[in-house]
Parts: sequence; C-alpha cells; structure tokens
Amino acid sequence: MKRRNYLAGMLAAAAVAGCTCNPIAKNEATAVSPDGHNEIRFQLKPFAYEVLRDGQTLVAKTAVGMKIDGACLCQNAMVKEVTTKALSGCEKTEVYKKDKVCLEGQETFIDYGDFGVRLVARNDGVAYRFETKFPGEVTVNCEKAGFTLCPKAECYVNYNGSDFKGDPLQNSWESVNEKHLAGELKVPEGKIAYLPFVFKAADGTAVCVTESDLVDYPGWNLKNGEADKGVLFRGEFAKFPKKVAFCEGWGKYHLDPNTRLRSQKVLEREDFLVKTKGTRTFPWRCFQIGADASKLVESDLVWALATPNKAGDGKWIKPGKVAWDWWNAFDNLGEEQGCTTKGYERFIDFAAKNGVEYVIFDEGWSEKLNIWKYHPRVDVPHLIKYAEERGVGIILWMAWAQVVGEEEKVASYFAKLGAKGFKVDFMDRDDAACVNFLWKFADACAKEHMLVDYHGMFKPTGMERAYPNVLNFEGIHGLEQTKWYTAKWDMMASDVKSYFVRMSAGPMDYTPGAMDNYPVGPKELYKGTHTNPGSIGTRCRQMAMMTLYFAPLQMLCDSPTKYEKNLECFKFMAETPVVWDDTIGLKGDPDTMCACARRKGGAWYAAGMTNAEARDFDLCTKFLGAGEWTAEIFRDAPNADVEPAKYVHEKKVVKAGDKFAVHMAPGGGFVVKFTKK
Repeated sequence: MKRRNYLAGMLAAAAVAGCTCNPIAKNEATAVSPDGHNEIRFQLKPFAYEVLRDGQTLVAKTAVGMKIDGACLCQNAMVKEVTTKALSGCEKTEVYKKDKVCLEGQETFIDYGDFGVRLVARNDGVAYRFETKFPGEVTVNCEKAGFTLCPKAECYVNYNGSDFKGDPLQNSWESVNEKHLAGELKVPEGKIAYLPFVFKAADGTAVCVTESDLVDYPGWNLKNGEADKGVLFRGEFAKFPKKVAFCEGWGKYHLDPNTRLRSQKVLEREDFLVKTKGTRTFPWRCFQIGADASKLVESDLVWALATPNKAGDGKWIKPGKVAWDWWNAFDNLGEEQGCTTKGYERFIDFAAKNGVEYVIFDEGWSEKLNIWKYHPRVDVPHLIKYAEERGVGIILWMAWAQVVGEEEKVASYFAKLGAKGFKVDFMDRDDAACVNFLWKFADACAKEHMLVDYHGMFKPTGMERAYPNVLNFEGIHGLEQTKWYTAKWDMMASDVKSYFVRMSAGPMDYTPGAMDNYPVGPKELYKGTHTNPGSIGTRCRQMAMMTLYFAPLQMLCDSPTKYEKNLECFKFMAETPVVWDDTIGLKGDPDTMCACARRKGGAWYAAGMTNAEARDFDLCTKFLGAGEWTAEIFRDAPNADVEPAKYVHEKKVVKAGDKFAVHMAPGGGFVVKFTKK
C-alpha cells in the first residue's frame, strides 16, 4: 500500500445531530447496550478488543487488524475522532422469525482518517468491523480476527476437513458438533473450525460467535493461536481462487469450462483474500449474547447488522412447505421409476390436495448435470403448467457448476418457463469468489421474482435481509445424513446442539419430517439406506422440528405414500407456519434439550426435543395472552422408547401461566399448538 497520510490529533467534545464527538482521554473506545449488560471495548492502538457482560469478561483482549496493499492499517494510525450515537427504531421484516426487528443499540465509530473501526452494542450482543475510505481498488492481503477465551469455557464447535486436494477451506460445512473445554480444544491437523461457534462462561452466559454482512469477502473460520493469557482462536480465511476446475466427484476434475459437471474446485489460490473497492465496509465480527443458551434463539444481531433490503417490495415472496423427492427416493420407487412425468404428477397432486405450496425437482429432472436439456422421462414444461393449474409451485435443483457465470441467463430462462425458484447445491466453499456468486444470483433471482435455497454451503450471514427471496441455507448436519448413517454419529446430540449453534446464524435447511422412526440404540437397529431411509428418535421429535428449526422453505422429506398413511401427523406438520411474528426461548442447553415458543398471528406453537436421554419438561405457558386457550398436543407415547412412532394426540384447555408436564422419550420431543377459545 502506498503510505497513507493519517490525520493526527483530537477534536474537542461537540454534540452534532444526535451523536457525540468524544475527547480521546484514554487509549480505549467503547459501546454499551441500552440495557447496560453488554459491552465491547476497543483499544485504539495497537488494535485490540474485548467483550464483557455485566462487567465480567467474556472475550479477553484480542489483537485484530487488516493488511491492505501490503501495509497494516495500524501502522502510523492516529485517531481523528471517536463518535458515539444511539441507534433506534424497528424494521418490519419480509421473511423472518419475527414480524419486526428492534434496531436499538449504541454505535461508536473510531475514525482514523481514511479508515475506521465501528463498534455496536445491542441487548442481544455486540460486534465490530473495519471500514475503509481509500480511492479506487485495493488488495486485502489478510485480516487478523480471533477471540480469546478462558481455558475453562465450554465450547461447541464444528470441524471440517478437506474434501478436495488437501484444502480444508473446501468442504461441505455439515459436520457433527463437538463439545470441548477451550483449554483442551485443538483443531485437528488439516482441518478448520468453522462458525457459528458457541461457548458458555462459568455463570452460564452463552455467546455465539459468527459474522454478518459477508459481502465480496471470504468467510471467517478458525484455527488455534497463541496468547499470553487465555486460549486464542485465530481467524483463518480462504484466499482468492487463482486456478479452478470443474468437478464431478471428489478428486475427479478437468479444466474444460464447457463441461461443467457438479462443482467448481480451487486448484490454486492467490496470495491475497480479495481485490475490492477501496471505500467499503467489511463483515461484522459478531458476538450474540444470552443470559443463558435458551436466549440465543431470540437474537436478531446477524439480521439487524446485515445489508438492508435490496430486492424492493417483497409481497411476491411466498415462503412455504415443499414436497421433496430425493430423500425418500422418489416415493420409494427409485429414480428410474419415480423421477418421471407420472411420478412428479403424483407429487404435485399430493401437494395440491394437502396445501403444500411447492414441489422440488431434485437431481434427475434434466440430463445428467445439464440444466439446458430435460431428461426424456421428465416433461418439465408440462409439469410446471400442471402444477400451476393446481396452485403448486415448482422449484428446480441445480448444481452450482451449472449456474456460476450464467446467473442472469438461468434466472431469466426458468422464470419465463414458470418455475418459482431454485435449490443450488455443491458450492462447498466460502472464498470471496463463491460469496460473490451467492450475491449475484440472489439479485438475478429477485429481479425475476424467483426464490432461492442455497444448499451445499456455509452458514448464513444476513443475506436474507438484503434479499428476502433467499429463504434457506444449509451448512448443517441434517436429516439427509441418515441415508448414509453410521453408528459413530450421535444424531440426537447433534440435533440439539445445532438448534443453539448453527441456527443462531439464521435459517437452516435440515429437512425434517421422517415417518419411519427408529429407537435410540442399540445402533444396529438402524443403518443408513438410500432407498428407504428413516430417522433416529421419535415421531414427535420430527414433528417438533417443524417449529424448532426455522426454515422459510421447509422441506417435508418423506414420501407421499408414507404421509398418506400418517395423515394425522402429516397434516399438523404441513399446517405449521414457516415464518413467525414472535420467537421466545423457553429452556434448554446444548448438552441436554431445547425448547421454544413461536407465534404466528393469533396462534402460538411450543416445541421441544431432548438428546439421547429421556427427559421431563414443565411447559410454562406464560407467553400466552389473557383468557382460555385450547392446547393441541403431540407428545411421545409411554412406549415410544421402544416404538418411537407411537405418540399421544390430545387437547386440553389452559390459561396463560399454567404449567403442564411433558415426558420425552430418549431422542424424543413434543409440539403444542395454542389457539384462543
């Protein structure tokens, strides 16, 4: 970087348009949440930050910084001024877990001249980010971003290794979450730890570390670092791709851009993160904070800090349930018999009859990995028209390699055909080139009024605020894993942990709804199968996930045939909302169980699930309004530990504040719908 001339000195305190310019009396700036609990402090030089709650340190002082055009921002940096202002107001949401988001907080900006650091503190967490005001284009060489924890902090972390060419930053982002004490957490050789990352302090305070507003920049991942005190997890970022190839399977690749295959893999990387605009904001480094883990589900930090709506009026956006073909092997007929025009008419008729908004055409509707040529067995134009006449929308699965570089062409062509959206799969990267594709395709689809489900990718970072037509993201060890399930996975523990960890970042494409349910242990009772898969745990657990797991495009994974044999459960799941007006954490912990309540209009839903241990839960209904309510309950039957498909369906009348006990079998759950009498 050419040497920048930084303005030195301090400005006297002055009140300007609702903000305060503070005299720099010490080497520190701070932002404090409106309720006074959460605080982020930033050391002005050398750059470092710390996070506190009620005066107690959650993240110890950790050095941060950026190198741009070969020079560190902190080099010769002198503070021009520090300004603090109150944030206020609320914003109505298009597609979210609440109908509006409070934007209240305190914001502090540390101005170094041609760059700065912005802090924000809200009642649900704190964050910081860098901002630059350089002319033209710059090269971001690297970023120092990490956090330092007490060695005894309890950490919940996902590791991912390499799926291709020894590069851990090319992977599926869908491993099983593990628990470790910070002092014992060692990222294995050849792997990374990826966000979200949750830890608990000694007093039970829970923190979810993640990021927001990831635009034209690689994602934030972690490796072990070295610290004088505490345990440092340092940032690890994918450098920009220099040479890429198209890939059919892991390791089978070629360089011919005309034969795109399934994914695009990086063979060689540049020595920088990204070349980008010199005047811009960089991603927020976020710390969602809850008095206990149950409150993480209520946090709006990621959404509130993301880019505001860029898609315009979203009244055309229609979230909903999806009848899905792939998990159940095309109604358990297999691809040859089920992935046909008649097979899809069967799915469409089933969706229309049961009020399911969409049918997805997964892999097989086109000739192998060629979206421009329909498979001879599948009359796609006829089926889209057939579905439209019955009030059902069609969503098309596509491998990323079929779309990248042709975003506008793909969106325009299939919009004209009448499809309602896309499920894009196998990105399996989070470098800046991949991130830029996600934004470009989201924009192209918004212009054509098309929905998007980003499968095969990392966690969400708030894009759904900018483009509410992007309804879902994967980055989760979801139910598809049961098709190749092995005994080494504890799905029950993973499901509970994912509620607190992965879902804290945003919507997740877990794909629940299995009707063949197998008991928890012995493990050999269920083995993965591609043709007739089931789930571990109880039927009520699968039903509870429809409320617990936020997904505006919620896949109903099982087959029409199995759902028709279990209509009582299916209809309840199909009628469960996918977007909400309010969300409240009820109780739980990543080590035991989770429970929440969500409201849509005048109805409340409450749901919970446990890990592999049986558990009793007292459901308190204080979230209900005045008067009497009818509670429709699905709970595990007394023998659900050995026959997990068994359940009790009952109704009772309750008033706000009433409590009633719910027993959950091993791997069990419950769901209740409350309607005003």
